[in-house]
Amino acid sequence: MSTLRNFLIRKRGGSRMDITDTLTYLYLAVGTLVMFGPVLWVVLSSFKTQAQLVEFPPRLLPYAQETVAVEGYDEPLPLYRVVVDSEERVLAQTRRVGIEAHMIDPENPPADPTHPTDAERIRVNINDREPIERLSLALENYTEPLEKFRFATYLKNSVIVTTVATIITLVINSMAAFALSKYRFAGRDAVFVLIIATLMIPISVILVPVFLVITQLNMNNTLWGVIIPGAATPTGVFLLRQYMLTIPDELLESARIDGASEWRIYWQIVLPLARPALAVLAIFSVMWRWNDFLWPLIVLSRSELFTLQVGLNAFQGELQIQWHYVLAMTVLTLLPITAVFAFLQRFITTGIATTGLKG
Repeated sequence: MSTLRNFLIRKRGGSRMDITDTLTYLYLAVGTLVMFGPVLWVVLSSFKTQAQLVEFPPRLLPYAQETVAVEGYDEPLPLYRVVVDSEERVLAQTRRVGIEAHMIDPENPPADPTHPTDAERIRVNINDREPIERLSLALENYTEPLEKFRFATYLKNSVIVTTVATIITLVINSMAAFALSKYRFAGRDAVFVLIIATLMIPISVILVPVFLVITQLNMNNTLWGVIIPGAATPTGVFLLRQYMLTIPDELLESARIDGASEWRIYWQIVLPLARPALAVLAIFSVMWRWNDFLWPLIVLSRSELFTLQVGLNAFQGELQIQWHYVLAMTVLTLLPITAVFAFLQRFITTGIATTGLKG
């Protein structure tokens, strides 16, 4: 911990702050705000009520107006701070008529709440009152959807799709990368260029053909129909091939001389050495599959097979979107992918830094 602290507070100019130190801290502060500001806003907004989300100007923290129970009134009354006859008082609002608010003193409620006297009822312009608020977390945004939202089922489907698809992606892409980086055969570079060229094809162009293929294979409305089409990715082949080029060919030749098969070389030598690149691809694959919405929406029509992203669409109605539920469930869907990233992040620097050193 002390090493990390010394690293963070060290200065180029020794004990003095150099201009480069100031610019560095400013750059890091702005970068941190740009990267984590939206995430922090989503998390805090997930604890706001529907009314608080549409407030203008918006506020960062979730606040709720304080209320008080007054005898004779069925519902708690909202509290306001009001200046009456040069005296600041805390009053409860009973009703609002246009720009006028009818208020009472909660300490001295009217004898007849249905017909308060003029002395008991205080009329205040709505612009002259200040609501009394406190920090409040709307935890019902998380609890209520779980009662009517099949979160466990959708979570299970998302985990299955993401896990199986990531494993298949790593296996297929690593095999292709191994062949393209360590074998010499006619047309090897042309095949690699062809694979990379598929990155220029928009996903919307191939949606209909892929859907027709899935339908012919009777994989429509199944989780396999979501998993298989994106099993091999050109980005994964490129990342792994570029990394495997850094593995010495002499190491593989020594294994062949010792009698190792090609499968054993791939499984016991190449894959362990390519772990950083595999970790980077695993993170990318998890992010792609976990956040995928369009393809599962097209393939799946049975609610029991929905993934989390498709299930969140249930909170969108024809006339109204329940944003407070959407934000809360979005935060929950971010937790698993955050855990995966935290577990594999130590491989990211090594994997990206060494990918692409050789062409």
